[in-house]
Amino acid sequence: MLAFTHPRAELVTDPTPCNRLPRLSAALGIELYIKRDDVAGTTLGGNKSRQLEYYFGAALAARADTVLITGAVQSNFVRTTVATANALGMRAVVQLEDRVKGMSDVYHQSGNVWLNQLLGAEIMHYPEGEDEAGADAALRERAEQLRAEGRRPFVIPLSAGNPPLGALGYARAAAELAAQRPNMDHVIVPSGSGLTHTGMLAGLRAVGCKATVTGSCVRRPLADQQTRLRGVLTALAALEPQLGAANESDIQLWDGALTPGYGKAGDTARAAMQLAAMNEGLILDPVYSGKAFAAIPALVASGDIAAGSEVVFVHTGGLAGLFAYADSLEL
Repeated sequence: MLAFTHPRAELVTDPTPCNRLPRLSAALGIELYIKRDDVAGTTLGGNKSRQLEYYFGAALAARADTVLITGAVQSNFVRTTVATANALGMRAVVQLEDRVKGMSDVYHQSGNVWLNQLLGAEIMHYPEGEDEAGADAALRERAEQLRAEGRRPFVIPLSAGNPPLGALGYARAAAELAAQRPNMDHVIVPSGSGLTHTGMLAGLRAVGCKATVTGSCVRRPLADQQTRLRGVLTALAALEPQLGAANESDIQLWDGALTPGYGKAGDTARAAMQLAAMNEGLILDPVYSGKAFAAIPALVASGDIAAGSEVVFVHTGGLAGLFAYADSLEL
């Protein structure tokens, strides 16, 4: 297991299971495994709990009593942050961006929104969905107000120009996965902020695993995501030099399920969700895991994943948000 110099709050009971999916393996002509990070961390935590181990590690080291975070209206990261803060005796301030346009009242009131209210978070709103620097600035302004009141705030930033602490959680997960499936050929992950994707890639290379890591774009087109990942990989190597073995040529992306954009599922993602549900009883969400899983049959069909290959799908969770799509996700 990789160990880092940055403080870590132990939020995930590891290792999470890595199970074979027999019916889908037979249907696709590969050896398909699922890394069950949907059960990592707090209830419905998912991959965000692994990232939060290092953000909360830093917050606790700074003796913070309040954490602040920005995310989309149905952000699992935001909701998991609130739940984790509660478990650690801290308070949480969440700032919700209007990132997904044209959604119904169900989207704006149920799922993670309702859970944030149940968990007692202070909720702010930010009108833009593609202004990460502006959202961070608004959150830091609120942090200064809290500091003036005698609180000790800690901001979990959104924009790519900040140290990618969350990626350290997936570098540790990579070492865990390499021990479980040492002969795997491919790993499939969603690629949004880039922290799960780059952490997995850098962590595997750090322990000598050469498996191809393919990220399914869930937030931005392939060319834009590649630029983001290059920056995160560079920042990650600066943060922890032992994670510097991965390079630009290791970055593999697929954006065949991105349409019609972040937070919405097109035909490709919906078909993947049904394929997983009807063959394995496996529930995926339309924002991250459904779009990530869609990459597998597509890459098998294109020959990028050869017949008989050992493939690991990293299920990153996000199922609380699924219920916000009850009236808009046609299957």
